[in-house]
Amino acid sequence: MSVSPSATPSVSTGPAPTQADLYDFVRRTAADTELIDSLPLDPEGRTWVRLDGPGGSEAWLIGWPPGTGTGWHDHAESVGAFLTASGELKENSLAARLPTDGWKTLELTDDVDRERRLRAGQGRAFGRHHVHEVLNESPDRHAISVHAYYPPLPQIRRYSRSGPVLRLEQVERPEDWQ
Repeated sequence: MSVSPSATPSVSTGPAPTQADLYDFVRRTAADTELIDSLPLDPEGRTWVRLDGPGGSEAWLIGWPPGTGTGWHDHAESVGAFLTASGELKENSLAARLPTDGWKTLELTDDVDRERRLRAGQGRAFGRHHVHEVLNESPDRHAISVHAYYPPLPQIRRYSRSGPVLRLEQVERPEDWQ
């Protein structure tokens, strides 16, 4: 279930926000307990509300029911940050720069996998083409997180993974998720 956006994206007149700016925004926003508590939670599907991000960035407040996740994906040319506001999320990521175009299947080398457990108040910033999946592995507790991206997401590439083989499955555009 999604929640209709109540805020419109801000218009930037200054410099583009950096990864540090985005991380500072998600940290401050996650500390807003009134906002976090206002997110309606669905027992079966993720919920989200669009927020005004800094400097024209795209930002989201996301609720994660127990056992849900994103699947493997990247955010194309956008840099970003996210932080767990409540509960705990797990991020699996690849410490490898993938080719941006012209491939459908890659065999990953050893030692590219990274895992982070992000409890409430913990998060991270990331650069362009960061490939990851985010999961709420709790069997009985929702998690809530805040995300910000700049420039606003031009696309999300979705991948499947079987052992070391990563396969590009789909490219989504903003009209697919807004």
